[in-house]
Amino acid sequence: MGKLIFEINVSLDGYADHTIFSATADDELHEFFSDLLDETEIALFGRVTYQLMESYWPHAHEDPKATKATLKFADRFNSVSKIVFSRTLQEARWNNTRLVRENIVNEVRKLKKQSRKDISVGGISVSHEFIRLGLVDEYWIVLHPVLAGKGRRLFDGLNDRANLTLLGSKTFRSGVVALHYLNKSN
Repeated sequence: MGKLIFEINVSLDGYADHTIFSATADDELHEFFSDLLDETEIALFGRVTYQLMESYWPHAHEDPKATKATLKFADRFNSVSKIVFSRTLQEARWNNTRLVRENIVNEVRKLKKQSRKDISVGGISVSHEFIRLGLVDEYWIVLHPVLAGKGRRLFDGLNDRANLTLLGSKTFRSGVVALHYLNKSN
């Protein structure tokens, strides 16, 4: 049975916005996320995160500034199966991507039963729904040494309490710290 793992980048002041982490998104961090993808059978997204990721990663090899580590991550990310949950998106064009419009909770429960490897979920809106319903088994909170000052806060709007246990952490040369938690509330 697969575990649903919420993976997200966040600033020190609690904002989750992928566009503010360019200074700390180095080769070491891309290697880390590539390793996580090696344990991932399927990646789940809401529309906003999907469109952000789909706008770059399928075309990463066209970027003259892309490093070897970035391209390794791109190759792995492009090859993993993906589901985008959206009622408004008309189509999902990224390879290995399926669009799901209805019954997202049933879809995730079915995936967890059928998967042999982990299932990752990123982005805030769809992840909040899975957190509220007790579907998230583990968290990778990747904390960047950046103060954003604005944006969408990671856990705003969640009122339920969750008991987490630290499974491990990794500190990167850039000052990024990845925190791995088990959700004991499930």
